[in-house]
Amino acid sequence: MNKKSDLIASFEDSMGRLEVIVRELEDEKFDLEVSLKKFEEGIVLYKACKKELGKAEKKISILTDSLKEDDFKI
Repeated sequence: MNKKSDLIASFEDSMGRLEVIVRELEDEKFDLEVSLKKFEEGIVLYKACKKELGKAEKKISILTDSLKEDDFKI
């Protein structure tokens, strides 16, 4: 795999794991220690996903701005 596809797979894997953790915490009965560990893992995954989404938003903004500039060139 190349770096870009690794990043996409990593993001999707992280989102999938985060969804599993949320469901588990909502549906399962864990003791406090296990719940805290799952919550901590979820926070780490959330931060990683948020960072990647921020990068994607920035890239989209740059690309759309370049389209606007091209529209005015004759």
